[in-house]
Amino acid sequence: MSATAWVSLLLLCAATGVNSFSVSTSNANVEPRENEDADLTCTYSGDFGSSPRIEWKFQNNKGSQTYVVFNGVPTTPYANRASLFRGSSLRLSKVTRQDNGRYDCEVSEPGSSNFGEVSVTLTVLVPPSTPVCRVPSSGTTGKTVRLSCYDSNGSPPPTYKWYKDGTPLPQDPSQMAAFKNLTYKLDPAKGELVFPAAQKLDSGSYHCEAINKAGPPQSCRPTRLEIRDPNVGGIVAGVIVGLLLLGVLAFGIWYAYKKGYLPQRADSSSKQKSNVVYQPPSSLYSGGDEDDGDFKQKSSFVV
Repeated sequence: MSATAWVSLLLLCAATGVNSFSVSTSNANVEPRENEDADLTCTYSGDFGSSPRIEWKFQNNKGSQTYVVFNGVPTTPYANRASLFRGSSLRLSKVTRQDNGRYDCEVSEPGSSNFGEVSVTLTVLVPPSTPVCRVPSSGTTGKTVRLSCYDSNGSPPPTYKWYKDGTPLPQDPSQMAAFKNLTYKLDPAKGELVFPAAQKLDSGSYHCEAINKAGPPQSCRPTRLEIRDPNVGGIVAGVIVGLLLLGVLAFGIWYAYKKGYLPQRADSSSKQKSNVVYQPPSSLYSGGDEDDGDFKQKSSFVV
């Protein structure tokens, strides 16, 4: 091909948006149901030649990455459930929610730096299960009260809707007249319902609903939340009882000391006396004269 023809071909590619060494997919978001097969398509331009190098990489939603296909061959973890079709597309059999994540199809020309890739997101559809709801039975006015809701099975991850006395709570209570006096904070993604400073009017029966596009919503059972004023009388009574106990304890210690039930503090003079060690007279150990009333044998008698 002449230089003029090459220039004309490059201009044509630029005008039509066709790039050399391009890699593409017909479906960038694949959403099969659990235990179904999933086809992840990948096509490449003819510039790579008849035998390009094909690789598929998988990155899960936690950021961990691994090879599914390396140099055209499925890796050991995928040997029984992954295969290539139409040259470069990937088929996964009986997918589960553990297969959720991003798959990168990489195509390169052996012996050159020519390279192209495309990404496909796989989301396995799993209906939500009954969520775990945590609703305290009581709270105190002016204090923070937190309600939580979570479902670990749904895929994609469910969003959450809270109900009070059977009525759905709007995300922003100030936007609806019936809820404008409520001061809660609602997070549909995390499933949290928080009352930063609970009021008596927040009392009611609460339940949560988990929702995704894979199946019907699921709800937990309603639980009654009662917001009460602080028990001032109980606090005062507790303080009085505590003071009385301290008084009784102090009196008991004083009485026991007075009656001698507790050890007395030793006097300093008695301590000094107890430290005196008796020393015998030095004459008992010396060879001096005989003392009055004492007898020492000075000579032997022979009969």
